Amino acid sequence: MGFSCGIVGLPNAGKTTLFNALTGHGAPAGAYPFTTIAPNHGSVLVPDVRLAALGAIMRSERQVPTTIHLVDIAGLVRGASRGEGLGNEFLGHIREVDAIIHVVRCFRAPGVAHVDGTVNPVRDVQTLATELCLADLETVDRRKERAQSRLKGATAPALTELDLLDGLAASLNQGVALRSAPLTPAAQALARMMCLLTAKPVVYVGNHDEGGGDPAGEAGLAALATLACQEQAAMVPVCAQLESELVELDPAERASFMAALGVQTLGVERLVLVSYQTLNLITFFTGNSKEVRARTLTAGGTAHQAAGQVHSDMARGFIRAEVIPSSELIRAGSLAAARERGLVRLEGRDYVVADGDVLYFRFSS
Repeated sequence: MGFSCGIVGLPNAGKTTLFNALTGHGAPAGAYPFTTIAPNHGSVLVPDVRLAALGAIMRSERQVPTTIHLVDIAGLVRGASRGEGLGNEFLGHIREVDAIIHVVRCFRAPGVAHVDGTVNPVRDVQTLATELCLADLETVDRRKERAQSRLKGATAPALTELDLLDGLAASLNQGVALRSAPLTPAAQALARMMCLLTAKPVVYVGNHDEGGGDPAGEAGLAALATLACQEQAAMVPVCAQLESELVELDPAERASFMAALGVQTLGVERLVLVSYQTLNLITFFTGNSKEVRARTLTAGGTAHQAAGQVHSDMARGFIRAEVIPSSELIRAGSLAAARERGLVRLEGRDYVVADGDVLYFRFSS
């Protein structure tokens, strides 16, 4: 199982440039608003050094990392809910994603137009947040109409749902994103089931100038970091323009260029890992001589649920799971050596999988 993120932001914030930096796709990105109209789709691998080490131990023919699927959509402007710009209908392309990556412009670049005339990261975040709240409110209002039509039969489920919808609408009318609202578990579940955008976790990307050193740009990044902290969200600084150019180089050239710039880790690599953490995901591994594969599971997930990620037949016929932490398997040097040392455990269906576990499932067909 991979996971998916929708990339949002105002026009010319650098959404498509970031998409290109992450995926290497080379989607068109211009210095004018609405270069992106149709959504861009792509995938990026989640880096994990454990995968290569396990592949070497298992002598696997191939190593398969887990992935993030990305959807890059057109920029939203103030008044999009009323049809300004391209409107907000294209938000339907990201209703099904697991998380939102909100790209915020912190770079100056006079040659790149800003829809509001000036660069102001906090204002821009608030503009887009308002439009997402209004888009969710439209969805909630439509569902309320359907729930009210069912009230003719005075059914208890319809009454309960209407009460929950009223609570969601109250938060959205106040401009409060549902992920930050004090919702009951039932209301949270309904918001997730309805794929409401403001209920999804968010990661902010501060898209800054190359090299830094611009006081206004640094102040913008600091203000964005403060805002993200207040929301208990992550903020990752990225120079999307530079990193989209680096991704086009071959690995040796890229390493040399990064060394010359004094850059040890790319911002997009940090973004991938932060997105993973924001979704509260862990990695477990399955493998043999054919392939070793990294797989994702929500933290707290069980061995039975992990088996279902591999194949529904494994979950259906689950008997036991052989479990060994990847660190112990790597130290042992082989699965046979690990078994000889008693490092491999047998666990039942309710075992809570730990990050880095290597799992071998026993199941009846």
